[in-house]
Amino acid sequence: MQILCTETFEKQFKSILSEYAKEDFVATKNYKMYLDTIILNIPTKVQKFQKSVYFNDEKIKDLVHQGHVIPFYIDEETGNYIILGIVKV
Repeated sequence: MQILCTETFEKQFKSILSEYAKEDFVATKNYKMYLDTIILNIPTKVQKFQKSVYFNDEKIKDLVHQGHVIPFYIDEETGNYIILGIVKV
């Protein structure tokens, strides 16, 4: 089991962090570290997350964190979790 990130997620996340860093670098660093911890714990808390409102697929769930939605796909064949993107709500 692995947690993988798409290029889309990487680009969107870097863009969000760049904007936040302009205002408060320390808060941005803390936000990133906390979100990384949540993402790493997805496999142990997968039941906690709701089916994504952005996709019509039971295997795609939404992680909601501080005004952002992070949809992720559960690949049951490989056991991997794929982070698809991050959007501000």
